[in-house]
Amino acid sequence: MAWARGGGGPDGRASDTAVAEAPARAKSRYACWDLEEGAPVVEGRYALASLGGGSRYEVYLAWDERLFALVVAKLLRPDLVADERALGELRREAAILRRLGHPALVRSFGEVLDGPRPHLVLEHVEGPSLLRLIRRHGALAPEQLLPLALQLVSVLHYMSREGVVHLDVKPANVVMGVPPRLIDLSIARPLESAARLRGAIGTDAYMAPEQCDPAAWSGLIGAAADVWALGATLHHAAAGEVPFPRGPGARDSADPVVRFPQLASAPAPLRSPVAAAFAEIVRRMLARDPRDRPTAAQVAAELEPLVAAVPARPRFSPRRGRLAF
Repeated sequence: MAWARGGGGPDGRASDTAVAEAPARAKSRYACWDLEEGAPVVEGRYALASLGGGSRYEVYLAWDERLFALVVAKLLRPDLVADERALGELRREAAILRRLGHPALVRSFGEVLDGPRPHLVLEHVEGPSLLRLIRRHGALAPEQLLPLALQLVSVLHYMSREGVVHLDVKPANVVMGVPPRLIDLSIARPLESAARLRGAIGTDAYMAPEQCDPAAWSGLIGAAADVWALGATLHHAAAGEVPFPRGPGARDSADPVVRFPQLASAPAPLRSPVAAAFAEIVRRMLARDPRDRPTAAQVAAELEPLVAAVPARPRFSPRRGRLAF
């Protein structure tokens, strides 16, 4: 059995994620709950396996007696339980998850915001992350890439219509289930809140220029940032590499252009067997100025004929780890 994963991608920081790729427990530099198999998260919800996490959250596969199903429990780390800012961020994520519902977006089954272990209860999605798939098998074939692109852009269109921006779209946050899911809304926020951001936020390699340098793009962080991130994700999936490669140590550079080459450079050419029309869509999604990017709805309209022309639509089989027809 495999589990969905967040985590940092190449050229990017490790973000706080909803779920992890495998149940192996590594020593963490963060405070941990260290729940053993069968230990209660709360009454009626029991930890089965550690799935990793990020700086703010520890994540467990769990059994929920009321749902009578496997779920993912995303817990605040023990040293943050009394931290009002961390609790506020958990409440914000819970509120956003409650208002959203889309076939290709991870679902919430509730939250516990009081008590000794504040946590979210999330859908358990079986399947590897898109990042893991790329690392194991290389770039995706057009028959898999094009339908995936349309499913993901449909989520972004829906979220923008609901007034929410994800801010961390990347291959590690795409679970290749049936259908694929976009996960991890840890830093998602309403559009009006995103427009007020003043500091860099996200995962470096997939951050739109306005996320990298909000001061230079005052008030322009919004739905177009997610379109840019999806463009970077699709480029990575189509080419097997990120559109703005960086050298070692760039993450810690004091020079913003070294850390964020997307602020000054053009994306690497998209060399892949995908149609030239798809490469052109991705190029426009990666426009530096958010006002020059297509909307998610416009991207979907351009993708639809490309998807319709795919001769066969393969389905990824999580259990077999390969394409199934």
